[in-house]
Amino acid sequence: MAIIDTYFKEMQQKGASDLHMVIGFPPLLRLRGELVPLDYEVLTPQSNQEILFEILSSGQKKHVEENLDFDMAYALENVGRFRCNYFYQHRGIGAVFRIIPTEILTLEQLKLPEAVRAVADFNKGLVLVTGPTGSGKSTTLAAIIDYINNTRGAHIITIEEPLEFVHKNKKCIFSQREIGTHAKSFADALMVAGREDPDIILVGEMRDLETISLALTCAELGILVFGTLHTNSASKTIDRIINAFPANQQNQTRTMLSESLRAVIAQQLLKTRDNTGRCAAIEILIGSNALSSMIREGKISQISSLIQTGSAVGMQSMDQHLQLLLKENKITREAAFDKAIDKKLFAG
Repeated sequence: MAIIDTYFKEMQQKGASDLHMVIGFPPLLRLRGELVPLDYEVLTPQSNQEILFEILSSGQKKHVEENLDFDMAYALENVGRFRCNYFYQHRGIGAVFRIIPTEILTLEQLKLPEAVRAVADFNKGLVLVTGPTGSGKSTTLAAIIDYINNTRGAHIITIEEPLEFVHKNKKCIFSQREIGTHAKSFADALMVAGREDPDIILVGEMRDLETISLALTCAELGILVFGTLHTNSASKTIDRIINAFPANQQNQTRTMLSESLRAVIAQQLLKTRDNTGRCAAIEILIGSNALSSMIREGKISQISSLIQTGSAVGMQSMDQHLQLLLKENKITREAAFDKAIDKKLFAG
């Protein structure tokens, strides 16, 4: 058994989300948002490389050394699957491993708002799930895809780096593609996805102009496209997409986005008041004629008001949900203040 497998077992037993392997520290677990050291020796440049390279093939080792970083998935029987990121930094090689739950949690288990379930019933358009790293975007998307898998027939293509949740064919059939293994890039995979008769495409990360452009095109073709971005509000998400394009293409992008955007789900994770876990605070924007007009006319600043007055159709702002979580005594005022958009609402 590889040395790092021992750390993975402790990670799973303690309920940690991430394992950090950094020179100058013992292995560190991310537990309820905090970094906690494991009871092992401090990692040196030599010991860290030996431990990290033990689970790599010769080809993967070569890739790390030539490209200076590397993403992959790793499975440990009876423990789980892990998303692995190797990288070099000024002290030497390091890595971060995130555990991918073997069980896909349902929308009900995640206690997500009813509007999120309604998003799963869409037949076409673009749905964006956004938030900082480690905010649960993949978990939310897996729950939405699993709901679809249990309720209707569809061909679902997922494009991920690396492949995270593995879905069984139930009512849907899946084509799950991993960047680097089954396709060279997100853009390459999206370019051919339209010819693979998909009903739904999940894009693991919309990180560059070409990927964003192709995702918009697929949504315009009548495919339901799910994508992720690292933004913390609906209005910033829309700005990020438009600003990814050159100035001379932004009017056309506004038009495309206004016609295809169906929903934005922006989420953050907060420590619970009792410090036993974390809960999600979620902003929800639902597509409408009013939203389309705002996007087309560049009136993005008005979207916050649209969300605040849209509770009848399931919309809620981040601050509204934080206020609700605070009222229900699930989080502290300090935690709410830290994640709030309008800090004044939670001051004092």
